[in-house]
Amino acid sequence: MKKAALIYDFDKTLCTRDMQEYSLIPGLGYANSSEFWDEVTEISVRHKMDGISAYLYMLKKKFDEQGNPLTKKMFSGIGEDIVFYPGVETWFNRINTYGRKAGFLIEHYIISSGMNEIISSSKIADEFTRIYACKYYYDETGTAQWPAQVVNYTTKTQYLFRINKQVLDENDDYGLNEYVDPKKRPVPFSRMIYVADGMTDIPCMRLVKEYGGKSIAVYNPESEKAKAVAQKLIDDQRANFMAEADYSPGSIMENTVMKIIDHLKADLALEEMEGIYR
Repeated sequence: MKKAALIYDFDKTLCTRDMQEYSLIPGLGYANSSEFWDEVTEISVRHKMDGISAYLYMLKKKFDEQGNPLTKKMFSGIGEDIVFYPGVETWFNRINTYGRKAGFLIEHYIISSGMNEIISSSKIADEFTRIYACKYYYDETGTAQWPAQVVNYTTKTQYLFRINKQVLDENDDYGLNEYVDPKKRPVPFSRMIYVADGMTDIPCMRLVKEYGGKSIAVYNPESEKAKAVAQKLIDDQRANFMAEADYSPGSIMENTVMKIIDHLKADLALEEMEGIYR
């Protein structure tokens, strides 16, 4: 059975807001999470830091200042507070079933600038073949010491190639960079669907789209700003489709993905026919 990959951002793509805002940032005493992000932006600009590195630094710094060092154990269970968009929790089973009927093993992946530890403690963590996201290095007491993995909008693209070649271990740089004939790669870009919500996902959206896959811009239907961002991604030809972030049965999102799978099935049948005449 051929593999196909559905690849997602996480924040505001599968869940309703940034994952840190459900309980982690409020636990630091912020009445409004935007105040934390404003501080992250300020230090990032002042010190010319990568924005993701800045938030990982600020998160650790704020907990240290409260005399409550950030530990791996503190992340455990935070994912349970995450609120998902409608239909997300049953989405994977429905799409997997539809994919199998079309002759594909559907694998799901996360590529996110959020926290791996939070996503890994969420209700849907077991649905993913791999979760690529930021994480800390912890000492022997489980206390965060340093960013172990920083995933920003440009480094996200390397994970597409890991999925493409099925070199899934983040530490396997040799396998990632070793030449493999594109026709022999286990998950060709043409069998990838990239789902995301924002401008920081443009490199991945565009890469997937230009190599023959499909990109879908999702948006919160309650936000005109979010819808405008999705429309811009379409207008600028970064995404193929846009849909409300509603993963319920019969939704536009479900219908779009199912039609893409139908398209993959037809393409595969044509490829097999071409092979007969070679």
